[in-house]
Amino acid sequence: MGIEGADDAGVFQLDAERALVQTLDFFPPMVDDPHLFGQIAAANAFSDIYSMGGEPLTAMNIVAFPIKELDHSILRDILAGGILKIAEAGAVLAGGHSIDDPEVKYGLSVTGLVHPDRIWTNTGARDQDVLLLTKALGSGVLATALKAGFCREEEISTVLELMSRLNKLPAESAAPAWREYVHACTDVTGFGLLGHLSEMVADEMVGAVIELSGIPFLPGAKNYCSMGLFPEGGTRNRDFFSCRVSRQGNCSDIVYDLLFDPQTSGGLLLAVDPQGAAAVCQAFLAAGQDCWEIGRSTAENPGRIVIV
Repeated sequence: MGIEGADDAGVFQLDAERALVQTLDFFPPMVDDPHLFGQIAAANAFSDIYSMGGEPLTAMNIVAFPIKELDHSILRDILAGGILKIAEAGAVLAGGHSIDDPEVKYGLSVTGLVHPDRIWTNTGARDQDVLLLTKALGSGVLATALKAGFCREEEISTVLELMSRLNKLPAESAAPAWREYVHACTDVTGFGLLGHLSEMVADEMVGAVIELSGIPFLPGAKNYCSMGLFPEGGTRNRDFFSCRVSRQGNCSDIVYDLLFDPQTSGGLLLAVDPQGAAAVCQAFLAAGQDCWEIGRSTAENPGRIVIV
């Protein structure tokens, strides 16, 4: 798998039992705490490996830092935050590259391993698959509120810790054969929930129905969004992907916007066989992750998303 589709990572098959999963992601800080920023950026980079069904092997630092303008301790703290998540993921730091740049940026290039027969892609959902989400929405709005000075990091510490949480996949022992029920997977990041779901139905084999009653939102997200603290990236997402979306029932403009909110280190979005949905949820919950049922895929209206 390479650049032909919109999958989260590239995959290169080594032999009948092994394939490499490769990804790269980095961005500027969204928080003032450099150690926390390092954790969030690293967790975000690992998500692409997990969303392909892989396990991380190695990571390499990608760093831009104004070395003559900021204290070197800030850079050390960013890298220490990243190393913490690399160790938590069970991967190895294998090097990296840095440049002197006016704007701080940090992330990782990550290589993982997956069996060629067990690769997940962001397409492949089937009629009546259950859609599962593993992190609540609204981190883009909350990060915007933080940058604008409407809240302090201490006030949204729970949200920031969630952003730094790895999307580690449950162990095989967590539930019987839970992986076998997954038909498609992606991580919800810059395109927001509806943007990434649009990619999941882009092959027009199925459509999707999103049930608002099942959507989890982070505390404060609706309030700050109603104050106009909606990131520019969310507006671009809405303008670009709304052609695939129709609203039915009581979906307010605020909630609709939040469904396009660009997430930083968001959760996994999985399409799973309805007979195994309970087993998949059980596996994630047993692993200390969250898991919500937010809708289903459907053969009706292929390529489109209906909000009910």
